[in-house]
Amino acid sequence: MKILFTGGGTGGHFYPIIAVAQAIREEAKKKKVLPPQFFFMAPHKYNPRALFDNEIEFISVPAGKIRRYFSLLNITDAFKTISGIGIAIVKMFSLYPDVVFCKGGYTSFPPLVAARLLGIPVVIHDSDSHPGRVNLWAGKFAKRIALSYPSAAEFFKIKDKTRIAYTGNPIRTEIAQPLTNGAFEFLNLEQNIPVILVLGGSQGSQNINDAVISSLPELLNKYQIIHQTGRANLAEIQATTGVTLKDHPFKYRYHPFDYLDELALRMSSGAANVIVSRAGSTIFEIAAWGVPSIIIPLPHSVSHDQTDNAFAYSSTGAASVIEENNLSPHILVEEINRICTSPIISKTMSERAKAFSRLDSATLIAQAILNIALQHEK
Repeated sequence: MKILFTGGGTGGHFYPIIAVAQAIREEAKKKKVLPPQFFFMAPHKYNPRALFDNEIEFISVPAGKIRRYFSLLNITDAFKTISGIGIAIVKMFSLYPDVVFCKGGYTSFPPLVAARLLGIPVVIHDSDSHPGRVNLWAGKFAKRIALSYPSAAEFFKIKDKTRIAYTGNPIRTEIAQPLTNGAFEFLNLEQNIPVILVLGGSQGSQNINDAVISSLPELLNKYQIIHQTGRANLAEIQATTGVTLKDHPFKYRYHPFDYLDELALRMSSGAANVIVSRAGSTIFEIAAWGVPSIIIPLPHSVSHDQTDNAFAYSSTGAASVIEENNLSPHILVEEINRICTSPIISKTMSERAKAFSRLDSATLIAQAILNIALQHEK
């Protein structure tokens, strides 16, 4: 059995693929079928170690991005897409997988065209409350459509709605459960002082970073801050806080990290009382952890996905939203205080987060993929 994965070049596309691959292996064991062979078709590996650890073979296929605004790059990228389709057809024909699982994004377009032309079954998953263009197109012929937000179903204009299922977002097994035992020792935190975890993504967020740094003199009087700054930002932030917090009595409560690996992330989420985050796929990890959150989406002009996702999640009562044009140190501090000083608010948000979470998401998708793959093998 051969299963091919494809999806856009972000962690929000890539890591759910890893989660689904892990779940497929477990389901294959339960069904007592031979372990499937996995392949990942994209322009770049994104995380070579994750592919290696999960025994997923990489297949390089170029793809071009079509921007919503005028750019000469649209012309050159159109040629990338055309060549990518040709290469994908040749490589997929030689491989001929039993099913293709797609997470969407422009990088998945050439493999999807190839699968469509070769008659290979397709399963898609979309993590956003407003599905992307590639997935909306693929939904017309996909065998199954899995969604992270129930409201996303209305965007798929298809007659057979039974092909659509609300599954939530797949989360890797290694980060699905927060760790509390040893977290304070591991992260060098004080007991009985509330912890604020700031996640701006692996690359960090300049605007969130700026608001947090400006808020530190006030926040550190009552809170400990774990701050994922982004790899390119750590040195500058350390230099800045070294000056601004030089005489602060609680400067040791600030813990900046360029990047939180899986263990550090599980420890941080286990210790956190509130999480400040962007509105990407991290929302689903926060929900699984059951931690109250303050979501700061990218502006609608940059990413309508993040704005829609943020408000869709906050409508459940699990989070509050601060739009970036309203973000200021004062508003950030006030919102953190509002949540942390009210046990009722904090408990309610935590319960709503857990209710939103679907820890069986990867398993549900894996079962659908395996069933289709087994039928295709016959």
